[in-house]
This record gives sequence, C-alpha cells and structure tokens, in this order.
Amino acid sequence: MSSFNKKPKKSSDKKSLLIISSILATVGLSLVAYMLFFTAPEENMELVKVIAVTDDGCIGETLDGFSVNIGECNAQPGQYVDALVDQKAKDRATAMNPT
Repeated sequence: MSSFNKKPKKSSDKKSLLIISSILATVGLSLVAYMLFFTAPEENMELVKVIAVTDDGCIGETLDGFSVNIGECNAQPGQYVDALVDQKAKDRATAMNPT
C-alpha cells in the first residue's frame, strides 16, 4: 500500500489563484492611480518677485514666501512677474516646515 494518495488538482485551486491575482492587480492599480493623482501638479498663476536669474531659469519668491523656479524669463532681479506655481508643492513644504 502506498502512503501517498494521488488526487487530481481541482479547478477550485485555479479559481482561487485567479481571484487572488485579480485582487492584487486591483490593489496595485489603485495605488498607482492614487500616487498619480496626488503627485500631479496643481498650478496656479501667482505674482512672483524674481530674486535670481540662473542658467536653469529664474528663481522667484511668491508673496507668501515660497521660492520657486519659474523657468526662463526676461526679468531682472527685483521685478514682479506672473508665473505658474505648483500649489501642491507649497502645501507639502508647509507640512514639512509648519513655522
């Protein structure tokens, strides 16, 4: 007598593997969508004072004290220009340094 019983695999094993795979795929896609939503920029037009002109573009300071790289501009330090500023980056900077 053999101590091993050879039983054919049931189709329920394949179904459970399919269910687990689909749950993991759904969770993974949900995490990717979440990260894309919260890292996508939310840009607002703000009045910015140019504080420096570099090779990478103009560095400006918003009226509430955040420094931003506004890209290429034809301004001199001390001038005010309208520029797109990422609101989410400002919110993250405030959360990191709440003073």
